[in-house]
Amino acid sequence: MKNKNAERLDWARKKMVDTQLIPRGLKDERVLEAMRKVPRHLFVQEVHRSSAYEDYPLPIGEEQTISQPYMVALMTEALKLSGKETVLEIGTGSGYQTAVLAELAGRVYSVERIPALAGRARKTLDELGHSNVLVRLSDGTMGWEEHAPYDRIMVTAGAPSVPEPLIDQLKDDGILVIPVGGDLSQELIRVTRDQKGKIRKEKMGGCVFVRLLGKHGWEVNNR
Repeated sequence: MKNKNAERLDWARKKMVDTQLIPRGLKDERVLEAMRKVPRHLFVQEVHRSSAYEDYPLPIGEEQTISQPYMVALMTEALKLSGKETVLEIGTGSGYQTAVLAELAGRVYSVERIPALAGRARKTLDELGHSNVLVRLSDGTMGWEEHAPYDRIMVTAGAPSVPEPLIDQLKDDGILVIPVGGDLSQELIRVTRDQKGKIRKEKMGGCVFVRLLGKHGWEVNNR
């Protein structure tokens, strides 16, 4: 039997979906169910757990954040996952987005450049039983060539442009979602590659993410 705190968190998570996601046009029931299931409070620092299901990002240390639930759901829905895809995630961060992807895809390869975050995320993902996730410590702008090409790619940090290695690692009929823009704001872009390899870019609206640092992103020493 769940204790009162667990019941309260379950209620808050369901309320998050009912009041933040569905009214704003999110419709993919598989995505909504994953958002109802994944315990966001376990991916934030204990001091912020009471705010885990509010409609805003939260700090996770190392000058990084966990994205607001709406943005997580929006980017996930944009990937159009059916359940068998191989997904590359750039920017593991807290591991929350990773866990949502793990609920919806066949395999998730996630790249994080900050050791403390990668270790913490891996621990939480293991505790939740997400055995279909591999986490690598590396420059995410380079992708993860060893397991390429990918059906889907998600980038959870803002880039000045779409890194070429990520486009190169995207399968035909693949989808890549990435925030592109400047320091203070970006445009969420969905990149698709058709069966003939032709690339198409679609704007999905404004957003604000931390910088994507690396060889094909922002310079690490230019923060």
